[in-house]
Amino acid sequence: MAVWNAGDGWKPDFQLIQSGFVTKFHSREVLAEATSMFARSGYRVVTLDASRWGGSHDMHRDVAVALSFPDYYGQNLDALNDCLSDVASDDYGWSLDDTGLILVIDNIDKFWTSEPRVAFELIDIFNRNATRAALYGNRLMCFVRSDDPHWEPPPFGGYEASWNPAEWMDKNRPA
Repeated sequence: MAVWNAGDGWKPDFQLIQSGFVTKFHSREVLAEATSMFARSGYRVVTLDASRWGGSHDMHRDVAVALSFPDYYGQNLDALNDCLSDVASDDYGWSLDDTGLILVIDNIDKFWTSEPRVAFELIDIFNRNATRAALYGNRLMCFVRSDDPHWEPPPFGGYEASWNPAEWMDKNRPA
């Protein structure tokens, strides 16, 4: 499948991905509407709850299970990058019958507070591999939801994570 065609600029997935492969959400309802819409459009949506992660081991375990990593997964950031590169080329984690893959990380601010470097690396590695996926014509996106309406992580892969269109204005993300 081609990543997008001329004239697709109005489609929601194109609108989100043109600013980078990571999109921020604050409202659970807005996130639920977006993931439901993308699931109806054939995307595989994988949701992880970062508030359950007491440390990097928990994050590695949940990501590995959710994306069907092989048993030999080393549960470290280098191994995460290796396995996500395989996800990017559709070896596992999703199939080409899907329109694409959306990794949703709910409550990212909870994990970010306790493990900021690992949380950043998780999203940055996903972003890098989403770029690689696009080279293959595959669509990978990451949605991160924070209870903090003013959460501003540093750029991932040179791209700042943008707020979704419904919550782009500060007034639409009440504290």
